[in-house]
Amino acid sequence: MKLEKTTLKDCFILTPKVFEDERGTFSETFNAEKFTAQTGIHTRFVQDNQSTSKFGVIRGLHFQKGVYAQAKLVRVVKGSVLDIAVDLRKDSPSFGQSISIILSKENKKQLFVPRGFAHGFSVLEDNTVFAYKCDRVYNKESERGIIYNDATLALNWHLSNTEMIISKKDLELPTFAALTL
Repeated sequence: MKLEKTTLKDCFILTPKVFEDERGTFSETFNAEKFTAQTGIHTRFVQDNQSTSKFGVIRGLHFQKGVYAQAKLVRVVKGSVLDIAVDLRKDSPSFGQSISIILSKENKKQLFVPRGFAHGFSVLEDNTVFAYKCDRVYNKESERGIIYNDATLALNWHLSNTEMIISKKDLELPTFAALTL
């Protein structure tokens, strides 16, 4: 597993080694010992989630608050997304900053999103399958978010306004400035 630091503290890009032969491919998508050895971060994933979306869907920006805050390891099984993470940790040197990365079946990249981050993605291909591991179980009462078009964050989702498909719930999320963390 190749691990790359990002500009956000504790947020990493992971690229697994892929072994290929006449049968197909094999890759180890996560190894806790190797991850901890390279990052110093100990994590234990307890929930896996998967979604299928059509082109233009934006999911996010979501996070969980308090004891239910989640670290996530996200990847694409089929298709491609523009994945975005925003550091919401007030004591972090990268507070309020974001990164974006294309995750796809082809590049096999994954993003480790630590606790205290908002996360979202825009779908760049029809029938994209997005999968992620979480180190805490989902808790509805702890769920929070930031509106996708927040002026302070000024995120580029790589979609035109006419291509975007956003849930009613996500359209009602507050701005970054209105967050109470």
